[in-house]
Amino acid sequence: MIDKKLLDILACPLCKSPLIYDKSKQELICKADRIAFPIRDDIPVMLEDEARELNSDEIDALKK
Repeated sequence: MIDKKLLDILACPLCKSPLIYDKSKQELICKADRIAFPIRDDIPVMLEDEARELNSDEIDALKK
């Protein structure tokens, strides 16, 4: 579980946009860059090499 205070200060390391916490997938999502950073053992892994690209269905779901 990500602490709300931590989530408030975290930003995408690439574009500095705010991140969205996806509890079910344990990821932090950057809508601007369309990528998701994993959370492992309650620690966000904010490395570009560790991020995965979101597919078009995932991007569409974010717009809702």
